[in-house]
Amino acid sequence: MELTRLQIGGCIVALGSLLALSGHCLQSTDPVADARSLLNGGELAKSEAELRNYLEKEPASADAHFLLGYVLFREKRAKESLAEFTAGAKNRRPSANELKVVASDYVMLGDFGDADKWFTQVVTERPDDADAWYLLGRTKFNESDFAAAKSSLERALALHPKYVEAENNIGLSWQELNDAEKAKAAFQTAIEWQGTSPSDAQPFLNLATLLLDENEADKAVSYLTRAESIAANNPKVHEELGRAYLAQQSLPQAATEFEKAIALSPDISALHFKLGQIYRKEGMIDRAQREFDICAKLNSAHSSMATPNPPAPGGSTPK
Repeated sequence: MELTRLQIGGCIVALGSLLALSGHCLQSTDPVADARSLLNGGELAKSEAELRNYLEKEPASADAHFLLGYVLFREKRAKESLAEFTAGAKNRRPSANELKVVASDYVMLGDFGDADKWFTQVVTERPDDADAWYLLGRTKFNESDFAAAKSSLERALALHPKYVEAENNIGLSWQELNDAEKAKAAFQTAIEWQGTSPSDAQPFLNLATLLLDENEADKAVSYLTRAESIAANNPKVHEELGRAYLAQQSLPQAATEFEKAIALSPDISALHFKLGQIYRKEGMIDRAQREFDICAKLNSAHSSMATPNPPAPGGSTPK
């Protein structure tokens, strides 16, 4: 399974409630509370500096270590974050919210076994935490335990009705369990729950990809154009839309979408190869060769073949 199936951005979205980890009043002379206030204001670097300065004087402060661990998680410095949680745990056991951050650090590091361990601990302590069940489900998915992933995601959905991200990921689990019809039904439900002003492109993209695989390009295009209107900066959406236009033999439109995908992710060799093929079909031999040359250069440098599929803020974690 690809690490990109669980982008850490999704964890940050699900962990948004952690901005008040220990519930101190923001109006305080306590340096830890001051650091939390800076964190709440998005001033991560200042919050980190405040905490490090305080820990030089009070190295046994578990609250300071744990909050610094969260700041470092937000800065995507997982190893350093885990070190702070380890230091703080010498003086106080982390709370369930703090253990969510520990688990998410392991996700960031691609260590899904340890992430599973700590998310499981969180749901054991707080069985009514829908976000924790969702994150455990995503972790199980990345461990290729798709039945367990679906079970955890269904628990999240039971606790949080119309949880779009959970329903979308249930669809992905059904897809991996080789039940395309149930997968499509879940994606469609996740779309319908968003109403007339959707903000999450992932169900549209996932349903369209399944339709494309079933040679239903016309239906796929309608979902992909909607996904594009929601997530215009997602290169995977443009790649799939290009693939759909190619299936319709609409070469100029296909080329335009692959060009957009490349503009967003210029180091993905497969995109250049596909665009080169389209240019060649259109008789643009020089432009085709230029794309093939770029592809060869990227392949020699061991460039990734997978097009990124980042979630929009507040959106569900992609496949």
